[in-house]
Formats: sequence, structure tokens, C-alpha cells
Amino acid sequence: MLLVDDNPLFLEEAGAWLSRQAEVEVVGTATSASEGLALAARLRPRVVLMDVALPGLNGIEATRRLKLSPNAPAVLILTLYGDAAYRAAAAAAGAEEFLCKSELATELLPSLRRICRPVSERGEVPE
Repeated sequence: MLLVDDNPLFLEEAGAWLSRQAEVEVVGTATSASEGLALAARLRPRVVLMDVALPGLNGIEATRRLKLSPNAPAVLILTLYGDAAYRAAAAAAGAEEFLCKSELATELLPSLRRICRPVSERGEVPE
């Protein structure tokens, strides 16, 4: 998993919490969307945990760009902004999941399990 958030304290705390989860491996962190895009291209993570409010390019646009790449990672938007407009924009950009940061401890692992299941187990029709 690649973590992209402009708050270094959040990256440190989330990374530490995630590293204690047996089923999660954090492969990198980025403090901007452009850095996140570059790391995603190099590291090829299975999942990118993306904040919305980032300096320069925002997380929604970064998600859209990630999803244009071959073998794009799953993107889980994790943000302070939980309103319907952000949720709709994230879905339109191709994000698989959308969570508020307040839901991190209770909803992140179930969300990761959902998006990491094979397509056949999710009940989706493969493209």
C-alpha cells in the first residue's frame, strides 16, 4: 500500500498503525499527489490510500490519472471531507472506496479486504 497525504504526522501514525496489521504492507509514503503518482509508477502498489486535499494537484485528479495507467492500483480515498460532492467526484475518478478519516480505525481494514478480493468474489463482471 502507498499512503498519500500532506500531513506528515498522519502519514507517520497511519503508517505505524497499518504496519501492525498482518495483512497490510506499506511500501511507501508521499506528501503530494505528484510524488504519489511517481511512487505509484515506480513501486506499483496494489492499493493507494489517497487524501483529497493535497498541495498542487488534488487527490481526486491524482486518482483519475492513476486510473489511466495500465494495471492501475485500487484507490481508497481517505479524507476529512465526507460530503456527497466529494464522494461523487471520487467515484467518477475511479476510486474503489471512500472513507472519512474519522472512520480509519473501524472501516479501513474492511474496505481494504473488499477492494483486494478477486473480482469473482466481489460479484462484479470483469471488463
